[in-house]
Amino acid sequence: MTPKVAAYITLYKDKQAASKCVQAIKSQSIPIDIVFVVDNSDKELLEPDKSLSILIHHYPENIGIGQGLALALEWGIKEGYDFLWTFDQDSLPTKNCLEILLKIYNKFSLEYGNKIGIIAPTAIDHKTAKVVQGAVFVKDQFIGCKHNKDVNFYECDSPITSGSLISIAAAKTVDSPRAEFFIDGIDLDYGLRLRQQGFHNLIVTTAIMHHNFGNPLKVKFFQREVIIHQYSALRNYYITRNHTYLETRYAQGLYRLTSCGRRIKYLLRRIVTIFIYDPEEKPLKIWACLLGTFHGFQGKLGKTWY
Repeated sequence: MTPKVAAYITLYKDKQAASKCVQAIKSQSIPIDIVFVVDNSDKELLEPDKSLSILIHHYPENIGIGQGLALALEWGIKEGYDFLWTFDQDSLPTKNCLEILLKIYNKFSLEYGNKIGIIAPTAIDHKTAKVVQGAVFVKDQFIGCKHNKDVNFYECDSPITSGSLISIAAAKTVDSPRAEFFIDGIDLDYGLRLRQQGFHNLIVTTAIMHHNFGNPLKVKFFQREVIIHQYSALRNYYITRNHTYLETRYAQGLYRLTSCGRRIKYLLRRIVTIFIYDPEEKPLKIWACLLGTFHGFQGKLGKTWY
């Protein structure tokens, strides 16, 4: 029986990216039943769809990625879908991406039954041509899961949100993505919670999605070329806050202490990076990192950056 698949996209102020993402989803070799859209822009980016194949929900107040995902999963459960395929607007799956994901899912499920939580493609940053890694939680921190191109798929704790094909059966067993994170870290938390419930989260090497991962900048650091990512003050706040919150809460025993140390080390490193390499709003971005780290330790979540 052909599974019932719906797609989900979070949109924000980029009409061209939104249109390209919708087109890539609707051009899949296996048809998508419907696209559930949460548009957080001031003005709606997409025209109403007369065919009713796109459900547009406009939130000019910006409800964030976490709440948008939670609403889409709630709707998917209610409507009896088997999978929700989730996207950021700046991602483009190749034409056979969904077909490959479902093929691997069917093959893997013969061995593991219904214990697959998320199956995701290999995301490739179109600016750097590098793989955007999923994550695993090790002792006191989330670290990148090394890509293994020599296998059909490999496991991680948390694939990135964009491209994740979420099993609705698995979604019914865990709490929804956390709206209070607003943006950043939602995928880390949700994937790890699925893993803790015994589900497998897979990344498929032959399913490809092109993704725009931040604003990368190549710099020289002690005669070595490295890539750093530039973020707005808002993104710096939520990245430092949510990652600090998650890592210090998921760490157990003495690792909670070492996790605090790692987050302070990250904060200092981030401040130095902003001071040396960021071309604008240095004081505001440094303040965002300081405030985000403090709120993360404190446990102050929600849409709190103004």
